[in-house]
Amino acid sequence: MNSRSSSLVFTIGLAVFTLLFGAGNLIYPLMVGMNASTYTPLAMLGFIITAVLLPLTGFIAMILFDGNYEAFFGRLGKTAGAIAIFICMMIIGPVVAIPRTVTLSHVMIAPFLPFNFLQTINPLSSFVFALFFLGTTFLMTYKESRIMDLLSYVISPLLIGSLVIIIGKGIFTAQSVVPVTFDALTSFKTSLTRGYETLDLLGMIFFASIIIHILKNNLGHMTNMQHHRLIATGLKGGFFGAALLTLVYVGMSILGVYHSHGLAGLNGGELFREIAFRVTGTYGTIIIAIAVLMACLSTAVGLSAVLAEYIQKTVFGSRISYVAGLTIITLLSFPLSIFGLGKVLALTGGPIVYIGYPVIIALTFCNIAYKLWGFTPVRIPVLATFVAAAASYFI
Repeated sequence: MNSRSSSLVFTIGLAVFTLLFGAGNLIYPLMVGMNASTYTPLAMLGFIITAVLLPLTGFIAMILFDGNYEAFFGRLGKTAGAIAIFICMMIIGPVVAIPRTVTLSHVMIAPFLPFNFLQTINPLSSFVFALFFLGTTFLMTYKESRIMDLLSYVISPLLIGSLVIIIGKGIFTAQSVVPVTFDALTSFKTSLTRGYETLDLLGMIFFASIIIHILKNNLGHMTNMQHHRLIATGLKGGFFGAALLTLVYVGMSILGVYHSHGLAGLNGGELFREIAFRVTGTYGTIIIAIAVLMACLSTAVGLSAVLAEYIQKTVFGSRISYVAGLTIITLLSFPLSIFGLGKVLALTGGPIVYIGYPVIIALTFCNIAYKLWGFTPVRIPVLATFVAAAASYFI
């Protein structure tokens, strides 16, 4: 592999890691360690299956579909595919994912903010922070051509560096493990579900369009040889990003095992904040703030870019600009971003996770089988998955 290819693999890997490592990814591995304790290795296996391997599978599927999510969902039929894309866009956008990112980062770093006195009037504090966060996201996403440079050369180093410091010190200072909350099987099953709740397969399907666009720009005209190189480079970058995610998840789960004594009653955002404080001390405030903001901003930027392009090209048929689409998605994300973390996290569970996610998984595997082995059935397997998931959820 020449130096240019190595650099491209590295850039793609960092992009995969940075785009996927957002709000839920900071808190769920901690919960895995806190609840599983000595069963954490088995529990992390369940978490990695749904939070790492599933998104990686989605990335592979999108490489096979040349980054075209309309073709990916279009196998369900033109109308059904368009409806599915719209619903997915709402979930990864203003209805769940972006407000969750805003509210989680608010909970985590509220004590460090200059307007912390507003905590006595929580709605006002949430309003000010949402305004700041979404405004910053808008400015970082405004120049679409600069997004990947921003993610790869600014956000990724700050995010990874801060996480390495917190995890490294946490492992070095580890003492007694927390009491076991679940048995081994329950730990595995619960962690499997927590991986669902990251919604990273869904995010990866749409993020892949950005990543593959970068690959095409770097590889030039798509001859057959270059197309094979795109697939090979994309896969290597995807596996590199997945490896980074796995290492960080394992490290975060270890923090949950050794540093979450007495924290079981806290919500996810408070859990990370308190564990990070225990590990780094009061002097670690800036490290904690950097880790939180970089993780949440990276995902918010990626999601905003995908949605802005969708609004521009699909909803308005390219009759408005990318910036206008970005403005719309920023405004739509604002209302739920001020309602508080608990209300937003409640939207993540329920039918979205237990019915919608299995359907996306079924579609992903059917589409991979179609591209690799000519397996044409898709509507019946997806419909059967929907019926089975709905019956399991409601009965």
